[in-house]
Amino acid sequence: GALLAYGERLVRAHLGRLPRGRYRFADALDDDGLAGRPVRIAATVTLSGGAASVDFAGSAAQVEGPVNAPLVVTRAAAAYAFVCLMGEEVPVNHGALRPIRVLAPLGSVVNPRPPAACSAGNVETSQRIVDVVLGALARALPRRVPAASSGTMNNLLIGGMDPRSGLPFTYYETLAGGHGAGPGWHGECGMQAHMTNTRNTPVEALEHAYPLRVLETRLRPRSGGAGRWRGGDGIVRTLQLLTPARVSVISERRRLRPYGLRGGKPGRAGENALRVGAGAWRRLAGKFQLDLPPGSVVRVATPGGGGHGRARRASRSRPRARPIPRGGRP
Repeated sequence: GALLAYGERLVRAHLGRLPRGRYRFADALDDDGLAGRPVRIAATVTLSGGAASVDFAGSAAQVEGPVNAPLVVTRAAAAYAFVCLMGEEVPVNHGALRPIRVLAPLGSVVNPRPPAACSAGNVETSQRIVDVVLGALARALPRRVPAASSGTMNNLLIGGMDPRSGLPFTYYETLAGGHGAGPGWHGECGMQAHMTNTRNTPVEALEHAYPLRVLETRLRPRSGGAGRWRGGDGIVRTLQLLTPARVSVISERRRLRPYGLRGGKPGRAGENALRVGAGAWRRLAGKFQLDLPPGSVVRVATPGGGGHGRARRASRSRPRARPIPRGGRP
């Protein structure tokens, strides 16, 4: 009980230092993987001195595709955005979450009714919820909150039979992107952002464990948004199948780019591509599943982060990114 009360006191003290007011922001998912239309996510953040609320009224109704986010995911993603502002000294427990109220209309993409499809809600929609809440907070705290990061986990899944062992295999990896630039720092390149919490699989380990060949893993130049502070670049990961396999990709920001702030440009959208045999590269949708023959090559190019501020004369140095400042100081 004492630990919960301590967490609540710390969060209320942090929230009490934020400017009171109501701040709105909206963004969207590219699509739900079926209908091909953007899926709107909107939030109104109210800061009232020692407490905060996030209301997702105005978000799209739940969809047929698997991007619906259960309410627990929506609450966690919204709370995460506030925790970023407060810093690591705040214990993330139930007491710390008491001052942050999350409202989401039942039957919406951020609070669906069963039996809605939700498999991508935790990995992709959570990212956009963070983008929207941080976008609203950026209007309250323009000198502290960065532009949008890549906004997707770039989920890559490959499965089949391993000819070396005769046993089935499953490879699943989330791929890094670019971080959003902030007021005073460039975004980091080739890093996981927000909800991912995973590291890349080393090439040697991947090729040892799976019937796959890594043809390319590199940064994606100029994919970060331009600005006084430049968004971080995404990466390019290219894999070749050494056996017949089913390939699935669940990704976002292939149409709608990560936003910039205060005159900064958006990051470059991601791209998924396929080459079968000696054929030409073919661009694929953000979400797909294909059964492919051996020798097929799959390339995932991830989005860059948004830029911050209007571009001035380009600097020769690229300062190291730093976390969101704490304690109300820019």
